[in-house]
Amino acid sequence: MKLYTRGQLVVFLSVAFSAAIVLTSIIFTTAYKLKKTHDESVVSVNKSDDSDSGLLKTEDLNLQLNPSDAVPVANSSSYTQDELQNINVYQLCNEAVVNINTQVVGYDWFLEPVVQDSGSGSGSIIDKRGYVLTNVHVIQGASKIFISLFDGTQYEATVVGADLDSDLAVLKFDPPSGMELKTISFGDSKELKVGQKVIAIGNPFGMERTMTTGIVSGLGRPIQNSNKRIIRNMIQTDTAINPGNSGGPLLDTKGRMIGINTMILSSSGSSAGVGFAVPSETAIRIVADLLRYGKVQRGSLSISIIQLNRRIAQYADIDVSAGVLISQVEKGSTAERGGLKGGTKAAYYGNSVIYLGGDVITQIDNIAITSLADFYSALESKKPGDVISVIVRRNKKNVSLNITLSE
Repeated sequence: MKLYTRGQLVVFLSVAFSAAIVLTSIIFTTAYKLKKTHDESVVSVNKSDDSDSGLLKTEDLNLQLNPSDAVPVANSSSYTQDELQNINVYQLCNEAVVNINTQVVGYDWFLEPVVQDSGSGSGSIIDKRGYVLTNVHVIQGASKIFISLFDGTQYEATVVGADLDSDLAVLKFDPPSGMELKTISFGDSKELKVGQKVIAIGNPFGMERTMTTGIVSGLGRPIQNSNKRIIRNMIQTDTAINPGNSGGPLLDTKGRMIGINTMILSSSGSSAGVGFAVPSETAIRIVADLLRYGKVQRGSLSISIIQLNRRIAQYADIDVSAGVLISQVEKGSTAERGGLKGGTKAAYYGNSVIYLGGDVITQIDNIAITSLADFYSALESKKPGDVISVIVRRNKKNVSLNITLSE
């Protein structure tokens, strides 16, 4: 066994301790450099290779803001692609959605007229000159209409035109000189697919410019609105729509208005996942006429009609109990020239005189006519001069006629 002196042991331990310190330092230095290199690599990937990250780049949002109005947005790693899509649509469209409040004339205990607050709804600015699209039922019966913008300013509006058959109305307010209004453009509702994502912005329960998302749940729905008109080709959506959303836009993911939120089906009066919007295809046609004429130019049959029911059918010996009975046909009209026949036997119906024995309209252009609502709905998209195919029940037989619509 080899022995060491005290001096040799001290020297050996000193060398070993120094070596341990050096080795530890090398290990920590190497680890730090590896971590730094990894972090720089991650930053480099995030900055230069977003196409592989599965996320949209912030600069791709196209927010259309002035530098002075810029809203800071966290880098793309903070949001999913779906969230960035929602943010983009809201930034593009929310300032073009207005809050509509109405006042009506009521009467106090002394039967003196007084102005009272009536209700509220939503609307979309569709023209920089101050034209706003909304629903008829939002402004119906109003003596005064006020439009509130995103910045809280309020302006009194007038009605340019309203159309009960589509429940659409155009309003006009005068923005101050120099004010640049944000607008919402129309999309193509004919291209919609069930399952497609849609976004609603409105003022439910008075909470301004609230955004909800959902999908297209159904297309081509015929729905009777609050004005007792059947609107065909309605868009069904599960996007949350509540009182106050009426008249607001239903948007696609590019911020284009593909529908106007109009009604919900609910036993409670609140959103139950079944909302309906008038398609933009209908709105474009209606708005064009309202702006040009103040009303919608539709073709007419120039006839006086009555809702057929079982009681009238039994009394007049008609073998159908659903349809529209023609009481009178205007002389010299296209309806008369086309072969439609009115009644000849006068009878009292309530406080009115009707004429029995005329044709019963049961179908127009392959649309079954069982009620007055069906009749007006079938003619909703028709123009003066259009030729329609009409099937009538006459002497217990079906007769097919082609009728040119008049103004």
